[in-house]
Amino acid sequence: MKEPLPTQPPAESPSLLTRAMHTMRPSHAHSAFSATVVLMASVFLSRIIGLVRVKYIAWLLGSGMKADALNAAFVLPDMISYFLVGGAASITFVTILTRYRETGREKEGERSLSVILTTMYLVLGAAIVLAEIFAPLFVSLQFNGFDAEKAALCVKLTRILLPAQLFFFAGGVFGAVLLVRKQFTVQAVSPLIYNLGTIVGGLLLVKQLDVSSLAIGTVAGAFFGPFFLNWLFARRAGTHYKPILDWHDEGLHEWVRLSLPLMAGVSLVTADSWIIAHFASKIGGAVSQFNYAKQLFTAPMAVLAQAAGAASMPFFASLWAKQNRFEFAQVVADSVSRVACMGLLAASAMIALGKPAIDLVFTGGRFSAADSKQCAAYFAVFSISLFLWSAQAIYSRAFYAAGNTIVPMAAGTIVTAISLPIYIALFHGFGAMGLAFASDIGIAMQTLAIAGLLHRRHMVSLASLDYRELGWCLAAALTGGAITWIVFSWMAGELIQRMHLAAHSRLDDLVVLLAGGLLWSAISLWVLGRTGSALPKVMMKRLRLA
Repeated sequence: MKEPLPTQPPAESPSLLTRAMHTMRPSHAHSAFSATVVLMASVFLSRIIGLVRVKYIAWLLGSGMKADALNAAFVLPDMISYFLVGGAASITFVTILTRYRETGREKEGERSLSVILTTMYLVLGAAIVLAEIFAPLFVSLQFNGFDAEKAALCVKLTRILLPAQLFFFAGGVFGAVLLVRKQFTVQAVSPLIYNLGTIVGGLLLVKQLDVSSLAIGTVAGAFFGPFFLNWLFARRAGTHYKPILDWHDEGLHEWVRLSLPLMAGVSLVTADSWIIAHFASKIGGAVSQFNYAKQLFTAPMAVLAQAAGAASMPFFASLWAKQNRFEFAQVVADSVSRVACMGLLAASAMIALGKPAIDLVFTGGRFSAADSKQCAAYFAVFSISLFLWSAQAIYSRAFYAAGNTIVPMAAGTIVTAISLPIYIALFHGFGAMGLAFASDIGIAMQTLAIAGLLHRRHMVSLASLDYRELGWCLAAALTGGAITWIVFSWMAGELIQRMHLAAHSRLDDLVVLLAGGLLWSAISLWVLGRTGSALPKVMMKRLRLA
């Protein structure tokens, strides 16, 4: 490249703020890494607002009867979405639309989109009507530990929440159009609006409608966030939906082929929360406490796994469609190694500082200190498996990108069946805490099964993982987590107990979190530096901070 003339001023590299503003434009096409960063940042913000949403529910309802009923009311709508649309509309559509786009048949892809959306709206609409009718029977079977009053309230809230699945499905379809074009900003913003819907609904209507206001706000958030935003920007991108019924459409047949295994099978990734809720219904308040712990746990999990997986999916699909098998395998292995490393590090901080985090986020209103203590215990056990949840999200998408949904779902169904006796045994042996440990064991089996199948099919070799980097990150996680826990959890607790100090304030929790986070960061970075880990430098370079 020709050097600039001496009289020309040197070109300035764009600032971090300028790059951020540029990449956040809805029409901007991203690289795999910039997409991951954008989605990680936005998912992090979304999860912060999501935690505010959960905090509001916990403050308003605690872990009492109304809280259990509301948290349980989401199960039947989630099941309908899972079994009728595969629980992953955008994933299957990304694969189909990418194939149409790569072969220059975008108009055919747009028509197939209309056919599939029209067909599934009829099917999903009929299913929702039936679910409205049979909701009492479902609640009596799934939550057989609820008394009559709690079950009746759960049925009422379930019926309010059911129509939201129409908005989620349509939003997933229109969102796939944007993902194929590598436009991720709308995917980043829509969850924010969804979470805000619950909060706004409660603030505006709680005095008139009590807990029902939260369910109504949730449905409104699903309409304006996941559905309306995706529809609006897909339309601006040139996609126009027309109601079409055509049972012979090629795209419809392809979508059914890809989605049917997802509908027929039961992956533990989704079933885990259903199983836990079923057994937890026998213990008053446990449904809510588990849900709050899962919500806090899924915040970093979403940042690491879901954002990275959603951002990587179009690139995986594109590489596979172009038959770049070697690059496909290497990119998947690198993605898994990276998110697993970050998962190990994040888990150590979460376990060490989980109790003050729970106290800061949830304690207050109707959510008591006793609730916080129990919730923190569940949270710590869930956190052990963060790196596994992160890795399996990437591995699963490797199969989906290759157009193979049968193998991962068959494996997931088998793992779920094998896991059920483990949940039952640990629940009867150790109570509610046994369910948390069973969850970790189950997701470990799920991850190993998917990784093993990719290896056996010569799609992604297990040997391609960066085991040396994983070992260094594990060493940093154990060292940083252990020292931080000793200093800020065990020693602080002992000091308070011996000095008979009054209950600490929210400011104390914030100070502990900030100081503990700084200590954990310093120790972890020191260990990574001493071991020669490349992770800090790679992340700084890719974020263009170094």
